[in-house]
Amino acid sequence: MIRFEYPATVHPAAKFAPRDKGYIVSFFDVPEAHTQAGTARAALTKAADALVAALGGYVELHRPLPTPSRPKRGQPVVALPPLAAAKLALYRAMQEARVSRVALGKRLGISEAAVRRMLDLDHRSHIGQIDAALAALGKRLFVEVADAA
Repeated sequence: MIRFEYPATVHPAAKFAPRDKGYIVSFFDVPEAHTQAGTARAALTKAADALVAALGGYVELHRPLPTPSRPKRGQPVVALPPLAAAKLALYRAMQEARVSRVALGKRLGISEAAVRRMLDLDHRSHIGQIDAALAALGKRLFVEVADAA
């Protein structure tokens, strides 16, 4: 089981450019993901979008997804939106099983283009499609609800 929650590091922007104001959020596990805003809270709010964009690049380039490391005590953690996390779980399951988009499409009775859209983090897929695709790979999707931090 994987939880797509990545520990974040928040730095004053001035640490990198002395004249810059605000805060930068970056991720050790996903060095391509970073964002900046006027306050640390605003930067953390934008951080999930930065993660989605960076991890979408991993999918496009057919690269393995980085596994989230354990956060250090007090370190903020940024969770991906549920649909993006489900799509990334599907991508990871396909890689683990060495199943291509064409092969998964055949298993599901859909086109390779439809599978490609299921893996596109910017496409508004139906969660039921992702669930069915994961089931075809011997995986199960479930949702967990927790108290907000």
